[in-house]
Amino acid sequence: MADWISVARVGELADGAYRLVELSGSFVAVYRIGEAYYAIEDVCTHDGGELAGGPVEGHTVECIRHGARFDLKSGAALNPPAYTGVEVFPVQVEGGVIYVRDHRYD
Repeated sequence: MADWISVARVGELADGAYRLVELSGSFVAVYRIGEAYYAIEDVCTHDGGELAGGPVEGHTVECIRHGARFDLKSGAALNPPAYTGVEVFPVQVEGGVIYVRDHRYD
């Protein structure tokens, strides 16, 4: 677990909520959807705005600036004005703690 970053304890995030974590100089938003956790790069590929804080519906988050939506599972851009997806990061729960890992430097 040396390369995994602690995000929160299980139960600290409500369904649909997120927690921001800084990984290697960029922010990653870790979302709880039901009993699963997903981590995506916290940047709208349309104009560089933040995604965290935008409405979450099912497994999607919407950018509050221009309405682009992104899939929390795959990072795919689902509608214009974004055409490029965001990066996703591995999430793991161990010992009641939620962890995320920066895989970009494997």
